[in-house]
Amino acid sequence: MSKLTRFLATAFVFLAAWLATLLGYVPVPEIAMEFVPALPLWIIVSFGAYSLASIGWSLVTFGDCPEAHQELLQEIQQAKADLRRLKVTVD
Repeated sequence: MSKLTRFLATAFVFLAAWLATLLGYVPVPEIAMEFVPALPLWIIVSFGAYSLASIGWSLVTFGDCPEAHQELLQEIQQAKADLRRLKVTVD
């Protein structure tokens, strides 16, 4: 089962349960009916907050790559040398 299939199946189950509750097929207390229409919005906002937190945490714990840095500097020097050989002005 692919991730898309799993996501669509979960979304369908949630949508069916939400619609059944919203249309009155599932009995819920009256106070809960005040919150049922807003559930999809809360889920979207919660997903957005989770996504931002996940991206932020990934940025905070992003690892350094000193070997890649040195390799990139060498490639830059090589490219500058090639351009100078072709008589292109390089800073």
